[in-house]
Amino acid sequence: MGPGFLMSIAFLDPGNLEGDLQAGAVAGYSLLWLLLWATAMGLMIQLLSARLGVVTGRHLAELCREEYEGWSHVALWIMAELALIGADIQEVIGSAIAIKILSNGALPLWAGVIITASDCFIFLFLENYGVRKLEAVFVVLISTMSVTFTWMFCKTKPSGKELLLGILVPKLSSKTIRQAVGVVGCVITPHNMFLHSALVQSRRIDTNKKNRVQEAINYYSIESTIALVIMFTINLFVTTVFAKGFNGSEQAHTIGLENAGQFLQNKYGGGLFPILYIWGVGLLAAGQSSTITGTYAGQFIMGGFLNLQLKKWVRALISRSIAILPAAIVALFFDTSEAALDILNEWLNVLQSLQIPFCLIPLLTLVSKEELMGEFKIGRATQL
Repeated sequence: MGPGFLMSIAFLDPGNLEGDLQAGAVAGYSLLWLLLWATAMGLMIQLLSARLGVVTGRHLAELCREEYEGWSHVALWIMAELALIGADIQEVIGSAIAIKILSNGALPLWAGVIITASDCFIFLFLENYGVRKLEAVFVVLISTMSVTFTWMFCKTKPSGKELLLGILVPKLSSKTIRQAVGVVGCVITPHNMFLHSALVQSRRIDTNKKNRVQEAINYYSIESTIALVIMFTINLFVTTVFAKGFNGSEQAHTIGLENAGQFLQNKYGGGLFPILYIWGVGLLAAGQSSTITGTYAGQFIMGGFLNLQLKKWVRALISRSIAILPAAIVALFFDTSEAALDILNEWLNVLQSLQIPFCLIPLLTLVSKEELMGEFKIGRATQL
């Protein structure tokens, strides 16, 4: 256990939560089938990423630099960085919003951005004590999200019948196209392909023994499946909570990460555990965990494409700065405009969708190449 759960964080970052709540509020239960199949396709892509990393001993960014010549690998790097910046803005802003909620507004967005930027290095410091320790921290954060969002689901009691129909019966309205594209983009995050192919190399595998390589692929497949089933369930809970509470209401098009907790509080009341703060804790866990994996992905993308031989903390500082600066600008300009921030988040999810081919096509090309993969290359059916 470990690499698959770190990878799975990208399936439940603040961008996902934004996509979930907007899909639920605007489209009701009707896009749950898309959430299911996007997660299933995301799992398949992540299994290919893990296979590539295990068999070759190198990650996707390194292989892109080696296999694509001249301008093409530079173009792929630029696209990967754009996707990562978009995801990082959502992750950092999501954490900042959670800090603002939990501090009752005492800490504005820009302060939350600074806190998120600094505490990310604290978590990276844990890696010096071994990757297993860092993975244990992620298990705690995932458990926190599981408890908070499951509690919200039980509190609001969405319709089981409509939930099943939403999963089993495909529906798509012209009014929900943007939400649908956003669901795909926030589930299949491009930078995660680079991340997973690198994370699997944290375990020692004797690549000279084919049975050991196959064993590693099998175990990574099992772990990734378990992790993504958990993430799909949590995403499902969030979508159905907002479908039950706000679909068809006047507030449906105005709900976002910042005011979602207050809307839930107004509708379902406070009680012993106010739902506003339950939402804030879940959002903070999602934001903190995803900013760390975003930093990891940034290091692998930059180091792999540019072949940078820098110390780990220097690479972390550079990759974090690339994301923090746009996030800080967003925080300063959108701090008082919740509606504009929500629209920005929605379009950032669409950006992720548009960047998928620039990672997926190289991945499929490389994992199909016999010179690289040998007998572990994928067949024609998987390619199709």
